[in-house]
Formats: sequence, structure tokens, C-alpha cells
Amino acid sequence: MLNGKTAVVTGGSRGIGEAIVYKLASMGANIAVIYAGNAAAAEKVCKKCGQSYSVEARAYQCNVADFSAVKEAVVKIRADFGAVQFLVNNAGITHDGLLAMMKEEDFDAVLDTNLKGAFNMIRHMTGLFIRAREGCIINITSVSGMMGNAGQCNYSASKAGLIGLTKSVAKELAPKGIRCNAVAPGFIATDMTGNQTDNPLLDMIPLGKMGEPEDVADAVAYLATAKYVTGEVLRVDGGIAM
Repeated sequence: MLNGKTAVVTGGSRGIGEAIVYKLASMGANIAVIYAGNAAAAEKVCKKCGQSYSVEARAYQCNVADFSAVKEAVVKIRADFGAVQFLVNNAGITHDGLLAMMKEEDFDAVLDTNLKGAFNMIRHMTGLFIRAREGCIINITSVSGMMGNAGQCNYSASKAGLIGLTKSVAKELAPKGIRCNAVAPGFIATDMTGNQTDNPLLDMIPLGKMGEPEDVADAVAYLATAKYVTGEVLRVDGGIAM
């Protein structure tokens, strides 16, 4: 379905990003995995892509919050893969805390990675998409950006901003044949969410359980192939944000 295409996935070495990498690879896409620090994990993901799905996968270390570093990474990816058709902005961090006690650096770090990081990637990859008159951008936001979450003002703000970025990019790039959508996960079982079995918010999920990274990956796969969908925010949340 995506044979001969290339997808860039940020934060692709673990959790939701890893599941997205495997899903797109299973559809035939070559993969550029961008990771922050764990080279061994990223290389392991790339190795599995080759062994299990017979696609080319390469890892690139990059701090997505760094504008210049992202530019350099995109140049390398273009040199290695040539044309790139898909970008999944999944890289994200949390520094939770109550607003009254939150440190400025914790607020800035989350916005820099989650929101500015997505901007940096889109900014430097747009030229590739425009020249090819083809491109699909999928931003991983969160229901926290739609409904807020106490103790996560920085994270919620970053994810709400990502929704606005998605819609603006979709309108701006649609005439160039480039689509931009977002996926908004709810409570997904990953290392980042940790043990949530006692979280009272679980009682608010109509489906009564946490989601899996593969649930988010399935939504990404849909948006990657939905050629008449742009500017959409697809919730994968068990109904919590209805």
C-alpha cells in the first residue's frame, strides 16, 4: 500500500512512535526513525523493520527542539532516501506539575519539544513535499490539548497548540497537494503514562480501559491513506473526550 514511499517518524524508538514505525513498515514504507538519545533502541527498531517487513530503515539522532539540528537531519534523510512522502511528528515529553509550582524551564522544555519540534520538522520538510507536490503530515497531539488536564498545563498547552498548527498547515499547504492531520490519543499504555490502574480518570473512559500504542498506529495508517482528509483531529481515546 505504501511500497516505495518513505516516512519520517520522530520519537520512533519506543512507545507509540515504535508502534507507528512498525505499522507503516508493514504497509511497505521505508522508515527514517528520529530519536533523542537511545541509539540502541532506535537501531533495534530499524533492524526489526528490515527483518520483519523487508523495508529500509535508518536511525537519526536529533533534538527536534533544535531548529538547526532538524535541518541537518532532514538533509541527511533526503540524501539517504531521496523523496519523502510522510512525516509523523510523535516526539514528545512531559514535565508534569501544578501550575503554582511549575518551573519556567519545565514549561519551556515541553513546549520546545512537543510544539516547536513539530514546527521545526514541518518547516524543514515542506520544501521536499512541495517539490514533489505530494506530502502527508500527521501530528500526534493529545486529548489533553482538547479538554485540559490538571497538573499538565505545559503539556496541554503544547498539544492544543499542535492542533492549531495542524489546521493552519492543512489550509496553507492544501493547494500544494499536501495534507496535514492529527491524532489525539487518550490514555495509552506506554512507559510515559506509567501505571495508571488507580487513576480516577479511567472511570471516565466509556470503553472502560486504556488504549494500546497499536490503536494509535492504526489511526495514523488510516490518515496516511485517506487522500481526501485534511485538517482533521482524530481522537483515539475510548470516548473520554466526547
